Parts: sequence; C-alpha cells; structure tokens
Amino acid sequence: MRNPSARRGLSSGFLYGGACLLLLAFPASAEAAELLMFEQAGCPFCRNFDREIAPGYADSRYGRIAPLRRVDIRVDRRGGLEGLTPAVFTPTFVLVDDAGREVARLEGYPGEKWFYPELAEMVEALGGEDEGKPGLPPKPLPQAGATPAPE
Repeated sequence: MRNPSARRGLSSGFLYGGACLLLLAFPASAEAAELLMFEQAGCPFCRNFDREIAPGYADSRYGRIAPLRRVDIRVDRRGGLEGLTPAVFTPTFVLVDDAGREVARLEGYPGEKWFYPELAEMVEALGGEDEGKPGLPPKPLPQAGATPAPE
C-alpha cells in the first residue's frame, strides 16, 4: 500500500519547483525607484545622516518606496546613470524613478527634523500607484483664489 503523505510531499515538491521555474522565467524587475546618496569619506553631514537617519531608513515608508543606494562621489558623480546631472556636494540625495530618471534632488543634509519632510515632497513627485509607481498620489493643483500667506 502506498503512503498518502509521501504522495502529497511529492506533489508539493512539484509545486515548489514549478514556482521556482516561474520566478526564473519571469524575474521581478530589478529596476525600481531608489534614493541615491552621494557621499565621501570625511563628510561630517554624511556622518550625521548615518547616525540619525540611516539606521531606520530601510524600514521606513520611504525606505520601502525608494531604497537607499550609496555612491562615492569621488568614484562616480552620476551614480551610474548616464543622464543624471553630476552631484557636486556631499551629501546629495537624488530620487530616481524606476526608469533611472531624476525625480528630485536634495543637496546637503538638513538634519533629522527636516530630512523626512523634505523627502516626503520628493517622493510625492514620483506619482501615484495608478501609474505603476509605488509613490504617493500627485499633489493636487492649487485652487484659484487669494494667494495664501507664507507659513
């Protein structure tokens, strides 16, 4: 008599193997939005970022939308992207979309209090999820009327 659980193990093995083959045949896109951080050794603002933001960035909402990729500015000022305007200062944060196009740039590190608010505005420029991008909905256009007072 056959062992029914052995048969289940065999069929689940086929399912697992089939799933692996599908993943190999149709790999997830390696391209995604990312936040490039141009840095260099000895940069005090880079060290501040490393101490204040970097430890939790990957687990943050923005870290999931645009993972951080560090680039040594002394080696590559364009992050390997042909059309990117070269970074000049460190740190420089450049948000690129899934096609490698620059969406927004932040030169310098504004400190822990202002980094995420600045980044939020940058990520908004990625566009909405309806366009297949993992960003936020586009910012609404201002309404006609009186000009708001500066904050």
